[in-house]
Amino acid sequence: MNNATEVWRTRLEAELKHNILGFWMKHALDDTHGGFIGEMDNQLQVLPGADKSLVLNARILWTFASAYRVYGTADYLAMADRAYDYLIQNFTDSEFGGFFWMVDEHGSASQPKKQIYGLAFVIYALAEYHHATGRDDVLRQATQLFHLIEKYGYDPLHKGYIEALSREWEMTDSLSLSAKDMNEKKSMNTHLHVLEGYTGLYRVWKSETLRCKLAELIETMLEHILDSDDKHFHLFMDEEWQVKSAHISFGHDIEGSWLLYEAAEVLGDEALLERVRKATLSMAEAALTEGVAPDGGIWNEADLSGFIDKAHESRDWWPQAEAMVGFYNAYQLTGDLRFLEAAESSWSFTEKYIIDPKLGEWHWGVDESLQPLAHAPKVSAWKCPYHNSRACFEMIRRLGETSDIKETIQ
Repeated sequence: MNNATEVWRTRLEAELKHNILGFWMKHALDDTHGGFIGEMDNQLQVLPGADKSLVLNARILWTFASAYRVYGTADYLAMADRAYDYLIQNFTDSEFGGFFWMVDEHGSASQPKKQIYGLAFVIYALAEYHHATGRDDVLRQATQLFHLIEKYGYDPLHKGYIEALSREWEMTDSLSLSAKDMNEKKSMNTHLHVLEGYTGLYRVWKSETLRCKLAELIETMLEHILDSDDKHFHLFMDEEWQVKSAHISFGHDIEGSWLLYEAAEVLGDEALLERVRKATLSMAEAALTEGVAPDGGIWNEADLSGFIDKAHESRDWWPQAEAMVGFYNAYQLTGDLRFLEAAESSWSFTEKYIIDPKLGEWHWGVDESLQPLAHAPKVSAWKCPYHNSRACFEMIRRLGETSDIKETIQ
């Protein structure tokens, strides 16, 4: 490993251990009601009475299960255990099965619907927790949830997965993930994270049923969600895959580029892997040429024409994390130094503008003047340690496998 590689890897590991994992261990515990706080502002003030989201809790479990698997540190296992216990005790729907979308600060269901996106993250987290601990009961819970998603959330007519169902697993009009999302039957975001969850599960459970479902999901995403012309993901579709949104999400595109490749690689189907490789590189190329600003940071979204309204555009933390991994993955597949430079630039932009060296963790994002967003939370239903910790885990591993990084990290 040469000096530039070692410097980059050392910085990533320090960021991961001290500024990300350390922050959540110190500031995110809810010592009054159990589990973890629901929301905290960017000055570390906890919002009283905030609901606790399934996504946040599952992502905390995934993060610290991964940290324990990689480093074997008892404190990381304690955090994973805490997240797991709270998830099972408070989010589990003991009557109808599955997990609630949201609970209140006391741990009672406040939004009991079954959001497939959230359930996918539970599978992702449970699979990683099993991977880290070897607990068979955890694997059983993950596989049971897989069967529930396939029973109720899968569309047998058109393939793919419905966004959400009621608590009783019946059709609902409340489909969207959040107020900013369209209320459509299917979304890129849900399919991307079902893919992610199923990939994690297949690593530890080589079920033939799961193998077939994962292969079909990859095919479905290539056929219906990835635009074969412009190489961007469609964001929202109806149940028959009619596209309902013309926006581009550069963060999801570059994230999806490497998650699709990872899924095909774990699956081990060489013909499918080659198809995905071509899609991965075309997506990374489109994100690089259209979505990266001159300062190296990646933009969030573009409008119908591809024009980015920079006067109103913030740049969030999670696309920067995913860009570093996605561009580096493209570099590993091609040896193309443009992708390496883009990955390095993503990290440099993150170090300079996104990481919060004073209070810890990462800012939600920066505005058009590259100043931290003043009123964005540090912890919330969506602000979590998953994107940034995973980017660090991935890059630490990948850089450990690479020895030819040029001397550009300053």
